This record gives sequence, structure tokens and C-alpha cells, in this order.
Amino acid sequence: MRRIRALGQPDVVLIHPPSVYDFRKRTIFYGPISDVIPSSPVFEMYPVGFLTLAAFLRRHGYRVRIVNLALLMMRDRCFQPERFLRRFRPALFGIDLHWLSHAHGATEVAALLKRLHPGTPIVFGGISSSYFHDELILDPAVDFVIRGSTTEPCLLALLHELQGAHRFENVPNLTWKAAGKVRVNPASFAPESLDEYRIDLGMMVSSVVSHFDFWTSIPFHTWWRHPITAVFTVRGCARRCVTCGASGGAFERFMPGRHPLLLSPDAIAAQVCDLARIMRAPIFLVGDLRDGGEAYARAVLDALAQKPISNRIVFEFFEPPPLDFLGWIDASIFRWGAELSPESHDEAVRALHGKANFSNQRMEAAIEAMLALRCEQLDLFFMVGLPGQTHRSVLETVDAIERLFLRFDRRLSAFITPMGPFIDPGSDGFEEAEARGYRIFAHTLAEHRALLEQRDWESILNYETRWMTRAEIVDATYDAAERLNELKVRYGRIERNRAAAVATRLVAARSLRNKLAAAGQADLDPATHRALLGEIRAFSEATVNDKAELFPPGAFLHNFRIGGILRMLARELRVSISSHFGY
Repeated sequence: MRRIRALGQPDVVLIHPPSVYDFRKRTIFYGPISDVIPSSPVFEMYPVGFLTLAAFLRRHGYRVRIVNLALLMMRDRCFQPERFLRRFRPALFGIDLHWLSHAHGATEVAALLKRLHPGTPIVFGGISSSYFHDELILDPAVDFVIRGSTTEPCLLALLHELQGAHRFENVPNLTWKAAGKVRVNPASFAPESLDEYRIDLGMMVSSVVSHFDFWTSIPFHTWWRHPITAVFTVRGCARRCVTCGASGGAFERFMPGRHPLLLSPDAIAAQVCDLARIMRAPIFLVGDLRDGGEAYARAVLDALAQKPISNRIVFEFFEPPPLDFLGWIDASIFRWGAELSPESHDEAVRALHGKANFSNQRMEAAIEAMLALRCEQLDLFFMVGLPGQTHRSVLETVDAIERLFLRFDRRLSAFITPMGPFIDPGSDGFEEAEARGYRIFAHTLAEHRALLEQRDWESILNYETRWMTRAEIVDATYDAAERLNELKVRYGRIERNRAAAVATRLVAARSLRNKLAAAGQADLDPATHRALLGEIRAFSEATVNDKAELFPPGAFLHNFRIGGILRMLARELRVSISSHFGY
């Protein structure tokens, strides 16, 4: 494919925006909405789709640059997005509106790009873009929206038309504008597998080295210290979690194609092996393998067993796996860990949430089996804001965690976090709110953008439940976190100094919340204003748990395999030379 930009310029620039574009100038108390994910409350971690899109376009001859604008802005308060973005001259800018928490930042970045480059088209993609495509396309700065969970061939088709006859009606899954009218093309692209849409690690590494830029395209702020790696085994989901916009019920409502889409066992093993060649960090398999069927899950384990992998492989389970499957893991994987998301100790609440309906007895039997095997770490995840859940129920969840700590050894830990900032549009809880026990405060993209501009995380939440108001959800979160933090020290799950730091930040967060409540809509006192201006960490990170519990830091030379990186770079150089000379 003929390249369409001058030498030195990318054909496509994919930009990941911050959650709120001007967060450095605002006083926003984000709350603990990111304490169990790698990124900060700015949500600077871009979706994996950026990597698969870049790899796919590269294989078709296009140059792609990933720009983590959110990260660049949070690293340096003096960084000027306008000056940085002005230097690019691509054929197309792409912006992700995957998670709805970027409703403000994504649209603001589009407006900025349109001012800087009025003749360059802008395309949006992602789950939230797909849901709000008809509203998003009305934004003067947005030229195209590609709908779908897997859109690589659609974006390629769009580039072909931009290069050729501009017959955009030929681009599948495209929403666009012509002569002032909105056009919605049929959702005619529906892949059967994810194997063709894979990550190219060599491209990622060579991009960092060739631009001598160690920040623009990395996934999140602490990645060099916490090089968390993941293989996304699936897009979409077979489950029907009431609050999830990627659940089976949600995707049936608005997402083109058939879901879930699976990565084949051989492709999973190959990607795990590629990651293990260049780093020593744990490798997470995102998605419950057993949702693809027992035969599929065992085929994945068989494929992994053939690879010489010394990294810890971490399995995600949405419900307790059967004992024979755990034995199969133990026989196949040299080092492994697991994550299980019961969401609540209360079986009735768990059933209302819809992810899985299982008994605590079954869960504890699975925990016992895992820890009797070679499982190196088992993390349990609980949530605040579920249907049927009260403040008392949340605290009873912490009591149930203590009983587990008493019964099992230190390899077992637990985390509790609020569901936030939003219940996902498209989910049963959003679309059938009253029947599911929810009250929704924002329905449109514009309304969610307005919520993100509120001053505290209680007001940012787009929901409350029949059983808890937004204020009660905040109270329950902090009360549970305080109690759980104490239990982790008592039962040796975390060091005393780390727990003390979490407790100090939690006290500061509670104090700030009280000050904001007392101020109401009035201006903050000068000291509070200065403390909160542009602040994303002191009051909102590690206030319910320390990220290092989930993502232990390490020295650079320990995290990465330098020899593997050099071999990968050499291979990329050979490919580049062959391509250049037409070998």
C-alpha cells in the first residue's frame, strides 16, 4: 500500500486523551475510582485496541504513531498539548472514547485538533463511541465514528477512501456526515476470531527506540516501574453483569457483530511467549478462559504448556473454577496466580449483579484447592454500588474477608472498590434502571461530560441505588476500606508502613470530602483550593488500597530482559530493511 504522508510523518496519529482535558487547572476530587487498576484518576492507560490497530495498519503499509496525551500532560504541568500536536501532519487523527470517563477529554482534544489542523479528518472509536455514535457525530470537530469492538479493517477501509475517491459509504460500520446530513453505514463487518488483530511487540519497542521517546506511547505513568502485561483473550463477554457496558446483554443492544470474540489458544500462547521474551513481569490473561468452553480453556493450557515461560501467568475467574481445571493449570503452568471477583459476600447480591450465581461454600472450596496447589497469589475483588447492597452489607463483606484471612495463608488477599465513576450505558442497570434498582443521573454523552466537571466524586457518579444514595456509597467505600486496611496489617497481607500510608491518605480524603460538602457550591477556602488544584494523587490514589499490593514495583533491569529486547530490535531492523528494498 502506498504511503500517504511525507517521510518522517505518520499516516495516522492515535491519541489517548485525559479523562478531563484541563484537569491541571481544575479542583476535582476524583476519589478512589482507579485504586485497583494501573492508571491514575486521569485514566491515562489507553485501550489495547490502539496496539492492535497500529499493528494491523502497519502490516498494510501505513505508519502509525500512538500518543498518550493524558500521560504527557500528567507528567509535566508545563507540557503544552497545543504545541506538541501542532507538529503532526497525518492523513487522519484517531481519538479513543472507549471508556466513558473520557467524555470530556476526548471531545476537547477533538476541538483542539480541529483548530490546529482544520483540514485533517478526525475519527472516533471505542465502546462509548459506538454507543453514542449518533450524538458524537453531531460534534463539529468529529468527522467519523467507527462502530464496533474490532474495527481494524474498517479503519483501513476509511484510509483507502481518504486516499482515493472519498466514497465513505463503502466503509463498513462507519457513521459520518455528508452535506450536513448524518449517514450511518450498515454494520457489515463482523469478524469470527481475534487472531488477525494481534499486538506487534516489535513495533512497540522499535517505536520507542526510533523516536528516542520513553513516554509518549507507554500505557500508563508507572509502567517502567510496574510493567504490567496482559493478553486480552476475548472481546465482549458471555456474562450479563448488570453494570457492565461490555456484557453480553449490552453488546446485544448496540455493538455490531457477534460476541464474545475469542483469541485462539495458539495465538494466546504465542503472545504470552513474546511478552516473556522481553520482560519478567507477571502476565495477566484477561477474561475467564472457561467462558469459551471447557475444550477451549484446556486447549489454551495445553498451548501454554508447550512454551518455555518462567513468568507468573495470572488467570482471571468470574466464578470459582472446578477442582479438576485447577489441577490442569497446576500441571501445565510453571508459575501461576489467580484473580476471582465475587463482588459481594452476599449470595443474593451476587445473583442480582448477574455475573455468576454461586455459593460461598463453592468459592471457599475453590480457594482451598488453589492454595493447596502451586498458586503463588490469589486476589479477591469486591465492589460497592451493587444492586441489593446496603451500607451494612458492605461492612459485612469486610467481616467475611476477615474470616477468609483467618482460614487461609498470606497468598490470599482482597480488595474493595467503588463502582465508578459510571454505570456503563448499554448495560442492564443503565437501560433498565428502575427494574434493576438504579437511578441514573446522566443519559447523554453531554450529560456525562458535565458530570466529569463536578468537584467531587460523589457528584460525578452517574448513579445511585434503591438501597444507597451516592453519599452512602461514598461512606460505605471509605468505611470498608478503613476496616480492610486494618485487617491486612493484622493478618500480614501488607507491611505496617504501607497500611499507615493508606490510612493517612484516607483520613485526608475524608477531611477534604467534609470541606467540599461544607462549601457546597461556594468557592473553596484558599488553602483547600491550592491543595486540590490539579491534584490527582494525594486525595484520590491509594486511599482504599496501595497499588503496589496488586502491581509490585521493581528495578528496570529486573523487570526487563535486555537480551530479548535487543534481539527483537534486530529482527525489526531486518524486517524494515527487507520492506524498504522489496525483498
